[in-house]
Amino acid sequence: MKDFEDFKKRFKLLTSKNKHLIVNTLSNIFTMRLIGNKTHGDLAEIGIAEFINQFMYDFHSEHVGKDLFRAKEHEEDIVIINELTHTKIPVSLKAYGDGPLQLSTDKNKKMFLYLEGKGKIINDKKVIEGIFASDAFAEINNLNIMPLIYDEKKQICNIMIFNYEKCRQNTSKIIFIDKDKKFDHNKQIVISGKGREHPIYLFVDANGCYICEVRYGGATANALQRGFWTHTKNALSYFDSLTNGWIDYSHNLTLVELFRLTLNSSAEGHKQANEILQKDIDRLKAIK
Repeated sequence: MKDFEDFKKRFKLLTSKNKHLIVNTLSNIFTMRLIGNKTHGDLAEIGIAEFINQFMYDFHSEHVGKDLFRAKEHEEDIVIINELTHTKIPVSLKAYGDGPLQLSTDKNKKMFLYLEGKGKIINDKKVIEGIFASDAFAEINNLNIMPLIYDEKKQICNIMIFNYEKCRQNTSKIIFIDKDKKFDHNKQIVISGKGREHPIYLFVDANGCYICEVRYGGATANALQRGFWTHTKNALSYFDSLTNGWIDYSHNLTLVELFRLTLNSSAEGHKQANEILQKDIDRLKAIK
């Protein structure tokens, strides 16, 4: 975790001094939504990896992606290497709209089943500490997550890191909420409510404020109905922005045209284009 903390500090420092670099890259990434609603998520992985390679001189990044010949130890999309210490940092990239955010798929539903064994209302601090320290929560505890968050209507974006350690420290109660139920944060009780298809365990602080939740929807659940989730609006105080707050982005229609041409041109043309693009990146580096 310390290695990822060091990387975050360096990334945040870079974006504070050279805001135009991250604005340019994120604008290009979110422009990909014009091509397809899910296209930007995959291209964000290679885009951020190359951003690190081009602009963060003490770090190198490799895209893991969907490589079938490489066994993943975690849910990582990229691996960041500290060039000074040679430490490898696996990072999971997420590209989500401003709202619910899945931090881990919890494919083996370990977290939910573990919580079921602790009861429906868990408010003993020692028990809660034991939950976070358990093997069931080991995956999320060791996962470095880098979410790219956007508001398409306002055309603003942010790189928001969930503070898992603060979550651990501040969780005061974990509450089971069954389907067709919801938590009334004012009355601090579970009440009937429409819309919930599957049960969750809700994590709240001493004031009853939302922190995160563990979902599990049984055998019929899809990836969006299970796992470890939070909410960028409801748990705002549990996020740290690597872009130093929300930044405006704009669509790059020229990039869309470039993709059209790229998919219909040869490798020789791509080689020549790469040389031109690298010169332009070098120009961006020189801007202060």
